[in-house]
Amino acid sequence: MRTRTLVFAGLASIAVLGIAGCGDAPQELAQKERRYQGKPDTNPWDSPQFGGKQAEWERAIQARTQNQNEYTRVE
Repeated sequence: MRTRTLVFAGLASIAVLGIAGCGDAPQELAQKERRYQGKPDTNPWDSPQFGGKQAEWERAIQARTQNQNEYTRVE
């Protein structure tokens, strides 16, 4: 009889814990709060080094990429 009571108490506690886990509220932000709230981004070529010249910035990036290319460095 005592064993039956312990088993029943154990099953009841598992059921209570299982049901309690279903009550978790979603923790997502509301849609209006999802916007990025940091500083606005600027284009990389707007730096003082390039002065807003996008073509010059792209040439500098291409040159940097070629300097990092192992195939062109070996030859």
